[in-house]
Amino acid sequence: MFPLGLDTAKGGPQQSLHRAGRTLDLQNGELKSLAMAPQSLPPSRMAPLGMLFGLLMASCFTFCLSRQNLKEFALTNPEKSGTKETERKETRTEDELDTEVLEVFHPTHEWQALRPGQAVPAGSHVRLNLQTGAREVKLQYEDKFQNNLKGLKKGKRLDINTNTYTSEDLKSALAKFKEGTDIKSSKEDKARQAEVKRLFRPIEELKKEFDELNVVIETDMQIMVRLINKFNSSNSSLEEKIAALFDLEYYVHQMDNAQDLLSFGGLQVVINGLNSTESLVKEYAAFVLGAAFSSNPKVQVEAIEGGALQKLLVILATEQPLSAKKKVLFALCSLLRHFPYAQQQFLKLGGLQVLRSLVQEKNTEVLSVRVVTLLYDLVTEKMFAEEEAELTRDTSPEKLQQYRQVHLLPGLREQGWCEITAHLLALPEHDAREKVLQTLGALLVTCRDHYRQDPQLSRMLVSLQAEYQALATLELQEGEDEGYFRELLGSIDGLLKELR
Repeated sequence: MFPLGLDTAKGGPQQSLHRAGRTLDLQNGELKSLAMAPQSLPPSRMAPLGMLFGLLMASCFTFCLSRQNLKEFALTNPEKSGTKETERKETRTEDELDTEVLEVFHPTHEWQALRPGQAVPAGSHVRLNLQTGAREVKLQYEDKFQNNLKGLKKGKRLDINTNTYTSEDLKSALAKFKEGTDIKSSKEDKARQAEVKRLFRPIEELKKEFDELNVVIETDMQIMVRLINKFNSSNSSLEEKIAALFDLEYYVHQMDNAQDLLSFGGLQVVINGLNSTESLVKEYAAFVLGAAFSSNPKVQVEAIEGGALQKLLVILATEQPLSAKKKVLFALCSLLRHFPYAQQQFLKLGGLQVLRSLVQEKNTEVLSVRVVTLLYDLVTEKMFAEEEAELTRDTSPEKLQQYRQVHLLPGLREQGWCEITAHLLALPEHDAREKVLQTLGALLVTCRDHYRQDPQLSRMLVSLQAEYQALATLELQEGEDEGYFRELLGSIDGLLKELR
């Protein structure tokens, strides 16, 4: 250690100043002389200068020691401080990850795909598209989110608590939602399969049972062929033939089946059945033909060429059961309607005379109404064909030319149908009277003079007018302004007006 003051015992002031003027070399640890005090300074000023210099040296010495022994004299531990700082940084990073700011999704009224990391506003409608696997979002109620959407448009941000739903929470919830959907779908599928198994049997099991029973599934064509063969077989009994015809009538109602019957020759077999000596065979053969002729021009043409019209008229002209004549008349009506060529042949073969004889027979009122209805249909067909030609300004269509060759009205007048029709007005049924009134109106142009000269017709019309006037009044009281009896009354009033 070096003295901090003057050593007056050894060397005097100069010697003490000389010692005090030395300093410590920090690099090599040697003391070097800083300066030498001048010899001319007085002793009174040397003492304070020495003390100041000593304090300076002590300060320098203390500073050097603190630099060399930093680890021993430090107030904090650097290693512990570094560890705490690292932990603080990791904690801050984790907090930032957990509370990341999610991008806000702006839903509309249409379904839109939701990208990962986007936040959905509360109350939005979210679904999982099972085809694409993407989540889709849209607005659920417009009023509920109107203010929020306005705020978003103005640049405001929705108040979303990111600590409540993080991205991991959303992923976990989505995974659970998929699992729940799969479980629910599997349960519904199993329940549906169980219900189907309970209601229906497997096709393999049905085929096996059909094979065991020797059941063969046939088409309509195959069935009709089998029925025709059964009817045409000489080994079949009368009951079997009638059953075959009865079943065949069900199939030929369809236009395609009727044409198929024609294609393999079955139609001619049935037409030939009209020549049978059994009235039941005639009846059911006519029943099949009537069903096959209905609105089927191809079959109608083949029937005319096959002689069906002549055979039907023969049955009507001969003595047959009433049930057989009903079926034959049905077949005749089906053959003549909308077929002007058949109507020409009908007039040539004396069809009007045959029908007149049929109407004049006793206990044939039912047939009379059907005959009158047929005549009305034939007259109005020709009238409609002429009106259609006038509207289309086509004066020479083939159909109109065929109808012009059908001279039905003159034939009706010559065969006395004006008088026959007028007398049928005495039938008691309202439906029969309606059809007779319609036919009288259709024949008015041809039979006007005869109607005016028939006093019985005038009395009948007046009587019916009073009857239906009372019935129409009852209908009106019951609240039916356009009732059935009022229509009949209108037809009677029209005829009376024309005949005056």
